[in-house]
Amino acid sequence: MTHSPAAPRPGGAHTPLGSDAGSGALRRALSTAILAGVDRLTDRAVDDIRAHSGTYASDAPVTRDDLWEICRDNLLRALEDFGGLAPTGGDFERAARATGRRRAEQGVPLDTVLQAYRRGGRVLWQVMAEHLRARAGREADSRDVELDMASGVWETIDRYSVAMADEYRLAQLELQSRQDTRRVALFEALLDGRADDPAVASAAAAALGVPAYDRYVVVVAAQDPAAPPHPAPVLEAQGMWSFWRPRSGRYAGIVRLPRRDTPPGRPAAGPRGAADPAARALLDVLRDLTGATAGISPEFERLSHAGRALRLAEQTLRTLPAASGEAAAFDDRLAQVLLSGRADIAERIVTVHLGPVLATGGERAALLTTLRVWLDHGCSAARAAELLYCHRNTVLNRIGRIAELTGRSSESGEARLGWALALRALPYAGLADAPEPAAGEYEADGT
Repeated sequence: MTHSPAAPRPGGAHTPLGSDAGSGALRRALSTAILAGVDRLTDRAVDDIRAHSGTYASDAPVTRDDLWEICRDNLLRALEDFGGLAPTGGDFERAARATGRRRAEQGVPLDTVLQAYRRGGRVLWQVMAEHLRARAGREADSRDVELDMASGVWETIDRYSVAMADEYRLAQLELQSRQDTRRVALFEALLDGRADDPAVASAAAAALGVPAYDRYVVVVAAQDPAAPPHPAPVLEAQGMWSFWRPRSGRYAGIVRLPRRDTPPGRPAAGPRGAADPAARALLDVLRDLTGATAGISPEFERLSHAGRALRLAEQTLRTLPAASGEAAAFDDRLAQVLLSGRADIAERIVTVHLGPVLATGGERAALLTTLRVWLDHGCSAARAAELLYCHRNTVLNRIGRIAELTGRSSESGEARLGWALALRALPYAGLADAPEPAAGEYEADGT
């Protein structure tokens, strides 16, 4: 604040505060006097900060010696800045920025550091007020002097606080970037199978913030244009932790499943062989809420086994039609996984078990569709007819036609196995027009 010039008083005991020169001289005098006892000032400020902050009082992560050194440096620079004195250790912001960076690295919350600055500023003002009240001639303009000095002190503290907070936030961003880089590197080490080293596995678990032993699966999702970048936000909304990274044109993620509802080693009842409700829930979320085409590995307990799980998830994804939005678990696609890697074997299986059916031309699509539905629903003609919207006798006639063409009995378990395997081999044999239905089609529940 500013004041109108005042007339000198008799005796000229001091220069009126209204004079800029007088105000500057008083600031210099105050700062010089207090600097002479800066160690005592630091002791007082440190005691006050520790008395009002459990974080600083605990000596962890900031020891008393650490607090004392940084507090002294800040007070020294603040007094030099306030008094317009020549700096003895760099510009006034250096100490504040050094404090912000150090406290960010130590993990001290920014609000706690700002509170310490306010406590230190309060102590500094108390000491200045004590000096002002003791000076000669103070009765002439004591109130104006104290108001002006208080304004100057808090302006200085505010500038220091802003500089400190700016550096704190910058340091936080840099730390976060380094942590993210480390987290990604360790995640890649897991997927590359380099976590057999216990130290790597332990570091990866710590970086990702999950246990080294728990319930995990690896999911590989195609980067479908209609799907979100990766399923993490959707899974998080369903209470499932996951971590994802782009990898070879796809997204690979580790998903932590909720705790098992049934004892380990005892699969819970569920459709299509899902291990338990948690695994089924993951499939449903991926299918219904993400739109991503995704393959899921078998469950594993050691985080270090993620590399092998990645390969199985990738093999599962390769069995799914591109951009289908379908998700499937490895254990539900075992036959397809085996066949997808050997086109020559897939072709031979189709030729041996369904070759004559494929040669029928116009009948082929109806025969193959009927056979697939009939096999998928317990060889029940009634159930197949219901799903295909036709008469039960139509189903029986078509199955009889297939048996006639292939020379195999529809009552034979071996024939049924051969037909089922051949149907699954069709997409990999390059012999069929009709695509294989998605893994969720014709489910046993009738949906």
